[in-house]
Amino acid sequence: MATSTTDKAQDHSALRQWLWPQPGPEVDGSTPESAPLLRMYPPGQPPRCGAVRSDHLDQDCIWHLHDMHQLVYAFEGAITVETSNGSHLIPRQLAAWIPAGVAHRMSYRLVRSGSVFFTAGLVANPGDRVRTMLVSPLLREMLREAMRWPLEAEQSPLRADFFTAMAGLCSEWIEREADLFLPSSRDNRLKRAMDYTASHMEAKLPEVCQFAGISDRSLRRLLKAETGFSWEAYRQKSRLLRAVALLGETDDVISDIAACCGFESQSAFARAFRQGLQESPRDYRKRLQG
Repeated sequence: MATSTTDKAQDHSALRQWLWPQPGPEVDGSTPESAPLLRMYPPGQPPRCGAVRSDHLDQDCIWHLHDMHQLVYAFEGAITVETSNGSHLIPRQLAAWIPAGVAHRMSYRLVRSGSVFFTAGLVANPGDRVRTMLVSPLLREMLREAMRWPLEAEQSPLRADFFTAMAGLCSEWIEREADLFLPSSRDNRLKRAMDYTASHMEAKLPEVCQFAGISDRSLRRLLKAETGFSWEAYRQKSRLLRAVALLGETDDVISDIAACCGFESQSAFARAFRQGLQESPRDYRKRLQG
C-alpha cells in the first residue's frame, strides 16, 4: 500500500506504463488541484471503450482524472472514492460513476473489481460529480461481460456494439443513486471533529467537541455552512456507512450490527438503511449472498 507522494506517483506511473508504454513526466497527485490526467488510450489513436480488471488490489491511488467516463464495480471487498467534497463508499455489489474530468482518488482494500471506461461523448447526461449507484441485475451482468474486452485489446464490431448499448443505458442507471456520500472539510478543527464522529459510533457531541478543540456552537455552524449537514445527520450517515461495510464483511446478525453502529433500535437502523439504499438490510445482505 502506498504511503507517500513519491510512492504513489510511482504506482501511478506503473499503471500508466502497464496500459500504454510511453515516456511521460513525473506526476504529483498529492491534492485535487495537482491531479494529473491519466490518458486511457494511446496517443495518436482514437479513444475506445474498454475494461480494466483488478484482482485483490490493496492500494491507495493518487489524485487523478480521466479523459473518459469510468464505471467501477466491486465484485468483492469495498472501494472508497474520494473527491474534493468528501468520500463515497462503494461496497460489494454497488458501483461508482466517475465522469470524465472529475479529480478523484480511490482506496482499494483486498478488492476484486472491474472498471469500464466510456468515451466522453458516448454517454448522454453524464453529470459532473461522482455517484454511488445501485446495481440492477442487468447492469451487473453487463459489467461482468464487459471484462471480455480490456482497454488495450483490439477493437472489433461486437465490442463497439456492446459498449454503445451499455453507454446508452448509463444515463438511466446513474439516476439510481445510493446515498452513501460522506462530506469532508479542509478546516482542521472541523475535520478532526468529523473524523472522530465517523470512528466513534457512540460518541456524544460534547466528547467530539472536546477532542477537536471546538465549541458546540462553532462545530454546528461550520458543519452546516460547509456541508449542509447537521451534526446529527453527519453522525447518522457515518453509522450507516459503517453498517453497510459490516453487512458485507461479517456474518454478524443484523441486530448486533445495528447496536454496534450506534442505532437505537433495529427498526431505526432499518429505516435509515432503506432511506439510503432503497432496500432493507436483510434484502441487501441476501443480494450479496445470492
